[in-house]
Amino acid sequence: MTTSRLRIFTANLWNGAARPGTLARQLRRLQVDVCAVQELDPEQARAIADVLPHGKLEPSTDHNGMGIALREPGEVSALPLPVRPARVARLEPAEWPGLGQPLEIVNLHVHAPHIPPPWRAAAYRRGQLRELLAYLDDAPHPGRVLVGDFNATTAWPLYRHLSRRLRDAAREHAARRGERPARTWGPVPAGPRLLRIDHAFVDELHVVHCQVVEVDGSDHSA
Repeated sequence: MTTSRLRIFTANLWNGAARPGTLARQLRRLQVDVCAVQELDPEQARAIADVLPHGKLEPSTDHNGMGIALREPGEVSALPLPVRPARVARLEPAEWPGLGQPLEIVNLHVHAPHIPPPWRAAAYRRGQLRELLAYLDDAPHPGRVLVGDFNATTAWPLYRHLSRRLRDAAREHAARRGERPARTWGPVPAGPRLLRIDHAFVDELHVVHCQVVEVDGSDHSA
């Protein structure tokens, strides 16, 4: 049986506030293979591409910039969802030495519930979840990772729906260590993290390690 390890980094970069140079050094230090980001701006995209030259980054300055950067070649496409599409990367063993089977990585940014008007935000979130669940159910994959800013804690229906289909990597790793998963968001970049709203779900994969790390300048941790 062939096994391989892949290191995936996911973070909300706060629409350009995360410092590009520090981010690039962090990706190198952590030896990241896949970088899935939300709220990506052009300067951040250039810094990431210097470290991970493959994949597809689509920066913007309106909180909608997203992308998946890869160490080796891989196809990246958009998954249509209300408000903003998710991004889907497909990694093939022919391009990734040691990869025992094809792997799909989905990068998601769920609409924030506090953006007014609240009834519209709720409708957008329901629509995003509905379309995402339909995709997961209609397109099964032998190995899948779903990461991103879900704008939902474990108490929210969105999280509960997804956790019925996929395994929470952070919770699984923390349980093995007798710990609780670390929180990922706080209102002040350098302040304490109050909520866990960024997640990594997996299917047909073994979680070796999962950690939360600070992103210089962002209100989210990676």
